[in-house]
Amino acid sequence: MTMPRPGAIGLRGLTLGYDRHPAVHHLDGTIPAGDLLALVGPNGAGKSTLLKGIVGEIPALDGRIERSGEAIAYLPQADEIDRTFPLSVLDLASMGLWRRLGPWRSLLGRRSEVVAALRAVGLDGFEDRPIGTLSGGQFQRALFARLILQDARVILLDEPFTGIDARTTGDLVALIRGWHAEGRTIVAALHDFGQVRAHFPSTLLLAREPVAWGPTRTVLTPANLARATRISEAWDENAAICARDHAGHAHAAAEDHAQDHAHDHAHDHAHSHHHQHDHAPHRYAEHGTVHAPPHRHGDAA
Repeated sequence: MTMPRPGAIGLRGLTLGYDRHPAVHHLDGTIPAGDLLALVGPNGAGKSTLLKGIVGEIPALDGRIERSGEAIAYLPQADEIDRTFPLSVLDLASMGLWRRLGPWRSLLGRRSEVVAALRAVGLDGFEDRPIGTLSGGQFQRALFARLILQDARVILLDEPFTGIDARTTGDLVALIRGWHAEGRTIVAALHDFGQVRAHFPSTLLLAREPVAWGPTRTVLTPANLARATRISEAWDENAAICARDHAGHAHAAAEDHAQDHAHDHAHDHAHSHHHQHDHAPHRYAEHGTVHAPPHRHGDAA
């Protein structure tokens, strides 16, 4: 296995899913170090599944994920987090220090660091507030303070702006852009194409398989979005994992494709994905090779 350079993530013939049923498959390519990448696609397209696979929450059914070994910070969808647990805002943000301190090390002497992170997200003075009393926007700010304290070079965000006010969204976008300016790798699942076009230079359009991947302006086209909708509506709900030989061409092409992307050839990346999967909707529907995961797994994205 080739080790990607620090901050990069390689996807090699990757299939992810639940109970042996694929949720996203035949992903080939490299997220280069320092990329600011949006994941978009119809509901149930596999965006959340892909993020969970990259962070290691679910194993690959086929293929592999190549990570550089650096720590990854992951923000799940807000509705996956139990806000009834009796934590203060300071406690929640402090969890970002666990990787560096370990779960049994005292946070004494680190309060000022946590308070500074809360100040950076506009929650100065909220340290002792119970998280259950926060608004949606305030809670998301607290989660971003936790991300600040994790200080990871790779940051995965699952619907970070859903259900929050415009001012909070603007403040969190500014944080993300600041992380990007520092050279961090950021991948965010999003629904708002306006936000994607305004702030994310690269986009991966998913419909349980890659539809297009590259510069945002070449991915978010009416033709690609219509194609993603057609593919998402054509899934065989009773399908199992694809036979390995169906993906042979994609696997072989992935190695050349990864080498291109290692040099940040994003334009080549977009064309490579488009070419590899141009015939995919017919092939996959014909052979019944994809299956939407049960909703109970929480992959609504």
